[in-house]
Amino acid sequence: MKLNCIAVDDESMGRKMLEENIRQIPFLELMKTCKNAFEAMEAMQNDKIDLIFLDIQMPGMLGTKFLQSLPEKPMVIFVTAYSNYAVESYDLDVIDYLMKPVSLERFAKAAFKALDEYQKRQALLNPTASPLQTKAIEDQPDFFFVNVEYSLVKIQTKDITHIEGMKDYVKIYLASARKPVLTKSTLKAIEEKLPSQGFMRVHKSYIVNLAKIESIRNREIKIGEAEIPVGEGNWEELMKALNYSK
Repeated sequence: MKLNCIAVDDESMGRKMLEENIRQIPFLELMKTCKNAFEAMEAMQNDKIDLIFLDIQMPGMLGTKFLQSLPEKPMVIFVTAYSNYAVESYDLDVIDYLMKPVSLERFAKAAFKALDEYQKRQALLNPTASPLQTKAIEDQPDFFFVNVEYSLVKIQTKDITHIEGMKDYVKIYLASARKPVLTKSTLKAIEEKLPSQGFMRVHKSYIVNLAKIESIRNREIKIGEAEIPVGEGNWEELMKALNYSK
């Protein structure tokens, strides 16, 4: 699945930043970069655009006014150096509001929000979809990206064995790798990227892939060489998830 997008910014450095970040996100397809709202209008007439990365302070027409002028509004992420438009952007129902300069990690987070919104809209357009089809849409994609040393690294959810939270960092352990992937994030933020089923927070510092559990003894989960503690408040929920009863 690809989201067709355009980048609109009157400054060349702003357009370059948007281009570089967009090309780092695999599900974004950059159709055109535009210097102003009028070029953006032309681009939207020539191609179906799903998402606009839009500057606000531009000569000729503000980004907010441009958005208000559109009869059919695609998804919009504002990218601006000004914070005073945040309230107005909320009223315009935009996907996100990014402040320049934008880190790749923050940019990727906004892009995934757009992907999630797109999938929800597609589900609404197909109300006859079966529960299984709807569930598949909700749970896609079966991967996510994390920021590792200025690069985005793809994580396949089915490859995850367990995840360990360490204050401002998270270690993601993979069945296919000897060393964990270390990313600057919180355990909660990573948890939100996981499928709705199959993973469980078993401790304040650990999430496990239930399918990878090998054994449990003395309230410790064994996955490979790892021994993962189960929190006191998580034990009953874990037993229920594993369909186990005495």
